[in-house]
Amino acid sequence: MSAIGRCRIFAQVPPELTRDARSCPWSMAVLGLERIGSFLEGPCFTPDGTLYVSDLAHGRILRAGDDGRLDVHLDYGGAPNGMAALPDGSLLIADYERGLLRLGADQTLTTLADRFRHEPFLGLSDIVIGRDGAVYVTDQGQSDLRRPVGRVFRWRPDSGLEVLVEEIASPNGIVLTPSEDTLYVAVTRANAVYRVPLRSDGSVGKVGVYLYLSGGTGGPDGLAVDRLGGLAVAHYGLGRVWLFDRRGLPAGHIDTPAGEGTTNIAYGGPDGRSLYITDASTGSVLVAQAPEPGHPLYSHRFG
Repeated sequence: MSAIGRCRIFAQVPPELTRDARSCPWSMAVLGLERIGSFLEGPCFTPDGTLYVSDLAHGRILRAGDDGRLDVHLDYGGAPNGMAALPDGSLLIADYERGLLRLGADQTLTTLADRFRHEPFLGLSDIVIGRDGAVYVTDQGQSDLRRPVGRVFRWRPDSGLEVLVEEIASPNGIVLTPSEDTLYVAVTRANAVYRVPLRSDGSVGKVGVYLYLSGGTGGPDGLAVDRLGGLAVAHYGLGRVWLFDRRGLPAGHIDTPAGEGTTNIAYGGPDGRSLYITDASTGSVLVAQAPEPGHPLYSHRFG
């Protein structure tokens, strides 16, 4: 698999926003680090082209300007992970501590779901919205191969939560194919991506392994789909984004010039071919040109 294009740093958390001088309970519990300056995740473009990223470690939503400068859009003290945009410019947030949240364009924060069957989530990770307004979200927590208890949920505004897949070792990134008849789920601790068929009646078909990866100190994290159904996979602990065509065949890779903490990815730019990559280890947002434009991620309907 050959390298594709040049990857450059688009933005970095500026020194005045870095919080490595204070202790961080999330980082201590999850990474074993008492202090961490930031942990970038969840790149997301609203319909007006604004790029937002989440700082999972410090409960912040950051906004990137056209000049690449990051500023704080909202500091609410949670643990925002994956994000998805709605047509009105509001954001849905998979919050590791608080559950499924909606951040309005007026910065009003609303909880849509914080538990399933009266039990708290393990720790939500990533999110994608279908054209019909259905929300798919991964519940990763600290699940792994020793404790494969992760889940994939579907949430609808009119009916609430339902579990689609259970007993997964660390479900993380999640995307829909352009036809929306299949979910891809990154299973970090298994170094794999699962395929979850969605039937027309809403039920799930036979779940299987779509890709096996190798290497790194983590595994596949965020996912993105291009307009042809090709898959981009951010490989945490490797500093790389893998590209596959719609059949799952290798199409190339993008190596980052920052660190090895590649957490998530999103297509953007005027032609949709710019692939934005968050690197948690350096507090960076990188950008590279992809062979194909991305598939739009925001829903045409919601609520």
